[in-house]
Amino acid sequence: MMGIRVVCFVITVVMFLTHAGWLTIIPAVGAITLPYFAVVVANARRQTTSSGFRPYRPNLPERYVPPGEEPGSGAP
Repeated sequence: MMGIRVVCFVITVVMFLTHAGWLTIIPAVGAITLPYFAVVVANARRQTTSSGFRPYRPNLPERYVPPGEEPGSGAP
């Protein structure tokens, strides 16, 4: 769509410089409104469920517990 917008803009400039009068408005409207429609089309796409948010879960090693101590006792 942005390629079409560039073409509309170039045609508008050429028509303005050649004094085409009110016909210059036609490609100018296209160059102005195409970005709006491009955003609407881009936002209207359905999102897939497989690309949903997943919380970060680090892959940490288990904490070392010396032999003879209970895990979580906190004794030195």
